[in-house]
Amino acid sequence: MVRLNKKTKVMSLKLEMDEKLFDTIPDLKIGLIYYNKITVSESPQMLKGRLQLFQEQLFFDLEDKSLTDFPGIQEWRTVWKAFGADPSRYRPSVEALYRRIKKQNYIVPFHSAVDLNNFFSLQYQIPAGIYDRKKLVGDATLMLGSDESGYEGLNGRFNTLEHILMLRDEYSPFGSPFVDSLRTAVTEETTSALQVLFLRPSLNVEEAAKLTEAAANMFTSISGGESTAHVLHAAQRSLYIPELNAE
Repeated sequence: MVRLNKKTKVMSLKLEMDEKLFDTIPDLKIGLIYYNKITVSESPQMLKGRLQLFQEQLFFDLEDKSLTDFPGIQEWRTVWKAFGADPSRYRPSVEALYRRIKKQNYIVPFHSAVDLNNFFSLQYQIPAGIYDRKKLVGDATLMLGSDESGYEGLNGRFNTLEHILMLRDEYSPFGSPFVDSLRTAVTEETTSALQVLFLRPSLNVEEAAKLTEAAANMFTSISGGESTAHVLHAAQRSLYIPELNAE
């Protein structure tokens, strides 16, 4: 449900984590960042350079290490298995990025929002997604996908989300730590976005909050606008995000 605060006349979005998830992963948590009044455009050379350099350094690291030597990838493979999915068949998005780099198939710049999202994923060894806020319908929930869950993804095909974590609004699923949907993709027309960092469960809440805030600050330093950063976990499963530019 989309709520309207009668006093402030500001619309808000509720996002919550299904409490059943914590029966399987008690320390599951996500970083949640709301961006408003941002400008999405071609990435500045500084960001393109950092993304390229990071990938080149990672390529050399991967010559001496296996993917599971990276703690973030190992943790997310463990999460996958705990919920009943096969990480060798449907890989967490961060592992898919690392596998590309291992083959020297580097990620090419797209636009500032996607490039930053990829950079955060590589740097923190976590899946990350970013969604156009205005394309979301009503409130959203992080839950486990069923055999009927899926969508057309950014990878150009229909993706089934059975036993995989997914974000769902009141219309349909729209994101996951596997692959995101076309429906809520951020474009250069986007001015308001929701970013979800699928944090490593081993991080404590304080560490998770610092990481999420650092990502938000870097994003707005490049894309402008405003941000509010939060961490959802077992003791705080939901929150309302104000729609700062509501008309």
